[in-house]
Amino acid sequence: MASAAAVRQAVILAGGTGSRLRPYTDTVPKAMIEIAGRCIIDHQIEWLAEAGVRDVIVSAGHLSDVLSDHLAAAGQPLRVRVVVEEEPLGRGGGLKFAGSHLPEPEHTWFALNSDIWTRFDLQAMAAHHVERHAVATIGLARPRMPWGVVEVDEFGRVADFVEAPPSPYPINGGIYVFAAEMLDLLPGVGDHERSTFPLLAKQRRLAGFPIEGYWRAIDTPKDVSEAAKDIGATSP
Repeated sequence: MASAAAVRQAVILAGGTGSRLRPYTDTVPKAMIEIAGRCIIDHQIEWLAEAGVRDVIVSAGHLSDVLSDHLAAAGQPLRVRVVVEEEPLGRGGGLKFAGSHLPEPEHTWFALNSDIWTRFDLQAMAAHHVERHAVATIGLARPRMPWGVVEVDEFGRVADFVEAPPSPYPINGGIYVFAAEMLDLLPGVGDHERSTFPLLAKQRRLAGFPIEGYWRAIDTPKDVSEAAKDIGATSP
């Protein structure tokens, strides 16, 4: 089996309309929203390049021309090709469509949702994938809950209040490692989370990798402002 170091290609899903992020997405696609002065997709591409990725296929849809122009002008650290979904294919269909344009479809690839701001060891995730002989590996995040929680002792007395603790359950973090055969298993149209992933889970060919470090999905204007505060607080 190929080593983790062989992962040299990736797909970024950037075709969504981002309706919940209006008015930001009235003029730019979701992937180009800026967090602390930096576009999400530029942050992701830099991260992929640092992990050894050489080629990225970006699946675009909403305002695809704006995204293409930005990527062409930004001086990216790796080769970027934009492919455009002429009609919405769903997340699974978008992955299959973009994946079919990979320069080496017979090899392993990363896949990212374009609305995720995170940074962790992608090489460690790839090694985890190889060690478990998985067809697909999901990055598992534990986002902070939007509410404070109450800790109660064994006698039912309130012991403490905790503001926005991490979720006790991991969620799909929108970052993947896929074996080459995943291309044939993805739906042409639709959602892989409702079709391909459940099938692989039953077959014990789906792995999960815990994301250590910062992770946030950028879904609403509130996420934009809060992520900027988080990143500003951790910057040197």
